[in-house]
Amino acid sequence: MNILVCVKQVPNTEELKVNADAGTSNIDSIPRVVSSFDTYALETAVKIKDADASVKVVVVTIGSDKAKDALKSCLSVGADKAYLVSDPAFENIDSLAISRVLSLAVKEIEKREGAAFDIVFLGRQANDSDAGHVGPQLAEFLDYPQLTYAREVSVADGKVRANRETEDGYIVVAASMPTVVTVTKTEYEPRYASVKTKMAANKAEIPVLSAADLGPDAAQSPTKTLKTYIPARKTGGVKIEEETGELAAQKLSALLSDAGII
Repeated sequence: MNILVCVKQVPNTEELKVNADAGTSNIDSIPRVVSSFDTYALETAVKIKDADASVKVVVVTIGSDKAKDALKSCLSVGADKAYLVSDPAFENIDSLAISRVLSLAVKEIEKREGAAFDIVFLGRQANDSDAGHVGPQLAEFLDYPQLTYAREVSVADGKVRANRETEDGYIVVAASMPTVVTVTKTEYEPRYASVKTKMAANKAEIPVLSAADLGPDAAQSPTKTLKTYIPARKTGGVKIEEETGELAAQKLSALLSDAGII
């Protein structure tokens, strides 16, 4: 079995500081790390590999040459090989274009590896944008079934089964391979690298795929960012504190009535 894990290098949000008055942040100067949900996706893939030594885990990311650090961290915790997708044409593209570029990268990596991927894992969303678009969009570009918000994943009889997180609890869903799976926070934590695995990862050669490798017009981005700003903080409001919910509802009704809203 062959597994691809798509990861994203993001700013370490624990070190993010925002100056609301100046409308600025320190985002350009803080360290970059693998997005947290992607680390759970990778751990899920490596756990499948732990159970079957024939499984191969490949990771891929889109970014600058600095993103090789994120890929090496993935190699140090169990991935077998890594690819970087990097080109000036891929800078500042939106999630739709990212998904298309990844879909083309999947096919190119399959050609280079000489085997198709049975599962494509991603984190459910990235720490920076929190959109959750790329996984489902990638599945559409690849024309694969998709299992989203997976908390636990198992593979048997040519199918992928996922314990899927919902607002009301969990449901078990399944799909035939190849399939795209997005992973949420799991019951198990991502493993840590050892000194030995870190040293081996640092020596690894990481192939780079450019726009020329993926074909013409690989990154057509329909979204344009016109402005980035910090929303003004709202002030005012009324806090209702009563002994029971019924009294609180009566107080709220009276306030709305006095204000002419109801």
